[in-house]
Amino acid sequence: MVVYAGQGDAHRSLSLLWGGPDQPRPGRPGRTGRTGPKPGLSVDAIVSAGIAVADAEGMAALSMRAVGDRLGRTAMALYTYVPGKAELLDLMHDRALAELPAGPDEPPVGPDGLPVGPDWRAAVTGWAEALYACYLRHPWVLQISQARPVLGPAELAAMETLLRALQPAALPPQRLRGAVGALWQFVRGTAAVTAETRGAAAATGVTDEDWWLARSARLAELAPHFTARFPLLTALQSEGGADPRERDQEAFRTGLAVLLDGIAASAAGG
Repeated sequence: MVVYAGQGDAHRSLSLLWGGPDQPRPGRPGRTGRTGPKPGLSVDAIVSAGIAVADAEGMAALSMRAVGDRLGRTAMALYTYVPGKAELLDLMHDRALAELPAGPDEPPVGPDGLPVGPDWRAAVTGWAEALYACYLRHPWVLQISQARPVLGPAELAAMETLLRALQPAALPPQRLRGAVGALWQFVRGTAAVTAETRGAAAATGVTDEDWWLARSARLAELAPHFTARFPLLTALQSEGGADPRERDQEAFRTGLAVLLDGIAASAAGG
């Protein structure tokens, strides 16, 4: 299930994301004979409830009615604050990314005018690990396509943090764009596979152990010379760790290190 961000009204979505002056203001009872929205309901509360629904039940369960039920309100009561599900999704996405740390301050500049200071590999690793953990806390975020960005402050801040971390590497603009894209997509792709692996048993009703046992036995019958045919694959698979979570974490760290080695080589090549 792929969901595209930015499908709501551009004016309202960006105003809600950036705190524009046209955000809805709750009315006060007793004025002009009308009563405003009940106290306690706000954009922040609605976004928090939306995230809670998506975290617990997945993207498919997210609806204005489900969010309203969680808040003890009707779906109609939410529309005073958020125009619809499309705008809510943008707000939820940006709120999730707001959990990421801000990262280091601007690095100092050396005599040659180039940034110096913190180890850029350590800074990028910290950024990647924080984003990876955020995706696994909120796996529904991975279903939101990056084809059209939300353009919220937290999303842009996450990009700015990565660019700041990479600044001491002094990559040319074209290589910097490639490095940023590769890093973000590596973290996102790895997190997606990990999240899907963790959710497979609940979604299918079959444990990973049972799934592999059934197929391994049948594969052994159909391909008795599997090891001879695929020796390198067999050797690689035999090196896997026992704990799937440890294996996933190790694969993430190793892949990230290889990617950073490539960026370092690119930076050294000028």
